[in-house]
Amino acid sequence: MRFDSRHRTWADSDRFIPRTFVQPLVRFTRIEAASGLVLLAATAVALVWANSPWSDGYRQLFEETRVVLELGPIHIDESLAHFINDGLMAIFFFVVGLEIKRELVVGELRDPRAAALPVVAAVGGMVIPALVYVALTTGTGPEASAGWAVPMATDIAFAVGIVALLGSRVPAGAKLFLLALAIADDLGAILVIAVFYTSDLSAGWLAIAAALLVAIAFGQRIGIRSMLFYGSAAVAVWFAMLESGVHATIAGVALGLLTPARAFYSSEEFEGKARDILDTYPLGASPEDDEKSDYEAELLSAIATESIPPLNRLENRLLPWTSYLIVPLFALANAGVDFRGVDPAELIASPVAVGVAMGLLVGKTVGISLFTWLAVRSGLGRLPGGSTWRHIVGLGALGGIGFTVSLFITNLAFADEQLADVARTGILVGSLLAGVVGSLILIRATPSNGETPS
Repeated sequence: MRFDSRHRTWADSDRFIPRTFVQPLVRFTRIEAASGLVLLAATAVALVWANSPWSDGYRQLFEETRVVLELGPIHIDESLAHFINDGLMAIFFFVVGLEIKRELVVGELRDPRAAALPVVAAVGGMVIPALVYVALTTGTGPEASAGWAVPMATDIAFAVGIVALLGSRVPAGAKLFLLALAIADDLGAILVIAVFYTSDLSAGWLAIAAALLVAIAFGQRIGIRSMLFYGSAAVAVWFAMLESGVHATIAGVALGLLTPARAFYSSEEFEGKARDILDTYPLGASPEDDEKSDYEAELLSAIATESIPPLNRLENRLLPWTSYLIVPLFALANAGVDFRGVDPAELIASPVAVGVAMGLLVGKTVGISLFTWLAVRSGLGRLPGGSTWRHIVGLGALGGIGFTVSLFITNLAFADEQLADVARTGILVGSLLAGVVGSLILIRATPSNGETPS
């Protein structure tokens, strides 16, 4: 069939702006590791900006700029940094919830043994790093010990990005294992935030959030399909969770897990309904035919849309925004550690920095590898297809790339900004070392010819 150039969109055209800017950007976003590269760039910008002569502007932008929103009874007045951390990142965790739901319902994690392995590994990747941190900060006081959960989380974008760059050196099953593990321990870290880093809990607001979640689930049961209903309810859940004292990102995860993973119409139903519409589609040119054809086209479009699971539709729409805007904005707002005037020797000797870095590098590697071994030995799980224990150790090290949720917990754990900066330094150093060590182990585990070493 010959391509009709009249059907090309502006973005696909040969004009200067689409050809020079839009199309290269689209090609970049299709690279699996692209989101990790954008996140790395945002982190670098934050560090350079915070240590430049314009560092005051950095602080003023994120700490003094106010975001004021009013929507009926909802009133929000937060700094830009808090709005990003509490508001925009809830969308990120909503996408995380969607990914978990998809894997549990229609993905490979439907197999209980396949699902058990990354979950058990994630538990090890949370418990052991916390114990390493506690051991290294014992006797330093309650302020320092409050950061025990900082090295518990794995950054999905960075870890999966590195695995994508390694390509065929990492088996497909191992990639899925890492993704599931990263999601599981991020969820675990969020639950830790809810339980251990919630100071003023409002039972009333928490009950409202729970009631709204029940209302959303009931709406799905009775067949409500209006995005206006679900969107309004989702905003209300987020606000109620925010006011309850529990971190608002938990609302995103809960909403993601509630999103239907099945389409409203099966493939057979879609085909039947589409054929019925097309069989009666008017081909005339009268005003009556035009009006009817518009109606039939809209009906066909609605049926086609509802033949795609809501989970897939939402994930496809939101993933580019979270990967290339929201998470990089979070990094830009939170990774700006000011190293000026800091003695490197004192920083390296700081129990908090060492505890975080070693928790990420050593604790994650040991915890993930050990608990995976225990799960396999006990028969609770089985190694991912094509993977060896070298791959598991390498993935365990990559699990030590803690960034997004680790920075979240740092903001909550340390009231002293200087101590928080020390912890952020530990996150950056530990994550860098974990990325390098994990990559080297995985490269050694599978040579470039794809053959697993014996």
